[in-house]
Amino acid sequence: MSDSPVTTLRLDKWLWHARFARTRSLAAKLVSEASFRINGNRTEKAHHPVRPGDVLTFPLGPHIRVIKVLALGARRGPAPEARLLYEDLDPPQLTPRPAREPLLAAREEGAGRPTKRERRAIDRLHSDE
Repeated sequence: MSDSPVTTLRLDKWLWHARFARTRSLAAKLVSEASFRINGNRTEKAHHPVRPGDVLTFPLGPHIRVIKVLALGARRGPAPEARLLYEDLDPPQLTPRPAREPLLAAREEGAGRPTKRERRAIDRLHSDE
């Protein structure tokens, strides 16, 4: 066995080490289903080798991520360690969420199931007869 450092790593394994996917199987699924690009070339293979210096472009959630591989991980470590594996060339912009008004239980009068108040009023009407 040689002690030479690893020069490439599987794409799905690197995505898992860098914490872009929770599991390796989800990382492989992300590669096969998304329009994944390595240095501008499209790939659908999870076993595609990744090297330091490669630029990955892929959709993740509502954003298109552009990531430059800085290092290959030896393990899936904590998030601060995972952030050292890549440089985000186009960080997703955080858009402020519009303030939501609280939803009130509003309904048309007489529509749906009667409320407790309406039920008591109905009971009073029936008891008077």
